[in-house]
Amino acid sequence: MINFNGTLFPQEKEILTADNRGLKYGDALFETLRCVNGALFFWEDHYFRLMASMRILRMEIPMEFTLEFLEEEIKRTISANDEDTGATRVRLTVFRKDGGLYTPATNDVSYVIETSTLESPFYLMDDSPYEVELFKDFYVNKDMLSNLKTSNRVLHVVASVFSKENGYANCLLVNTDKQVVEAINGNLFVVKGNQIKTPPLSDGCLDGIIRKKLMEIISSSEEWELLEESISPFELQKADEMFITNSIQGIQPISKYRKKEFGSSVAKGLVGKLNAKARLAQTS
Repeated sequence: MINFNGTLFPQEKEILTADNRGLKYGDALFETLRCVNGALFFWEDHYFRLMASMRILRMEIPMEFTLEFLEEEIKRTISANDEDTGATRVRLTVFRKDGGLYTPATNDVSYVIETSTLESPFYLMDDSPYEVELFKDFYVNKDMLSNLKTSNRVLHVVASVFSKENGYANCLLVNTDKQVVEAINGNLFVVKGNQIKTPPLSDGCLDGIIRKKLMEIISSSEEWELLEESISPFELQKADEMFITNSIQGIQPISKYRKKEFGSSVAKGLVGKLNAKARLAQTS
């Protein structure tokens, strides 16, 4: 079942029109998150990111769009799909209602909630070979729009096609200053010695929820030093370890970049702390 503006429809039901602004102009935002046994991982962070993003895009936030209302609609959709127990992937998409050309006919919004089953309730470490390469055909802009999780992801789509065609597991994207920004589907962390570096938002990376949580974990650790600094492509082959973060996988270690192979000991240590933080958020 799919939840469209509070009404549940079968998956195969056609509910969007040819005038949908998400389709025509990429005029949409989305949040992807985990739900385990009815508890949404880091829901407050996802909710407040969505609200801030809607304000930046000048979308009208409905009065009923409270934290509690959207949480209940998500859980109602999960229940309708018989996914109350175990782990569920949730995607909440918000888009401006139909009408207008570049200039919208209205700033009012609609929403769609979709769910699907995940294998594990916890973030698991995948030790499979995971080779990446730089994608340099197009560049990420260094602006606030790049920080938002919009449906306008054509650069990431083209990069994923390049990745598949060339046998890579993922690609690393660079900005207009030729600095490494992020992966196709998540934020990037680079380990060198006792320092863990991730690009700043000002470089154009996504303002990721797991990025934020991992930065909190690293900052509170006496073992590691967190650096929020630009990453040059020349640093990648000198790194001890690299990994990607997102809300569904948690932490994905990179095993190879060009001729350099990497370990995953730091990532393995951090995934346990991330799971602990997620469990704490569930009970708070």
